[in-house]
Amino acid sequence: MHLTMPTSLISDNLKLVSILTVETLRALSDDKSLTLFNMIALNMSRDSGVVMTTLGVTKKQYYSRMNRLVNAGLVMRKNGAHLLTSLGKVVYESHMLIGHAVENYWKLKAIDSIETSLADQDIYANELERIIDALIEREKIKSILLNHSIPSGQNKKVDNELVLSNLKELAHVSSVAN
Repeated sequence: MHLTMPTSLISDNLKLVSILTVETLRALSDDKSLTLFNMIALNMSRDSGVVMTTLGVTKKQYYSRMNRLVNAGLVMRKNGAHLLTSLGKVVYESHMLIGHAVENYWKLKAIDSIETSLADQDIYANELERIIDALIEREKIKSILLNHSIPSGQNKKVDNELVLSNLKELAHVSSVAN
């Protein structure tokens, strides 16, 4: 027996995930908060005075940023120390992946340019894979590029109408909240 979730529950879940994603990104949205998050991840945040001096923030600014990280579920306090939560660890690794992608910005732009110029679909996949393999060193980035290089008609895992509807609803909720 296969159970399916009603569309309204899926829609509500996507809205909640979108809102939580926005809150997570908002908690990391300025350079000092992101640096604080990195310091916690690298276990460099034991002395709040040193952290405040390093970041160039007041006590109030430090605690405001730390509170946002805790409320977003990225950081927790244990035995007087701030540590990444499980979500924080995943977000940190994703942040590192973004950093590696940015380091390869021009190579990724070259791949985009080549991808748009390859017209013959028979050689498209093999040639693109060879180019990506030659240009990109990190396996995770290669995997992302190769898995997303499937022609759009063959990669329909998401109901685009449902996603679009949820994005419009989220935009409405966000505009009302602000």
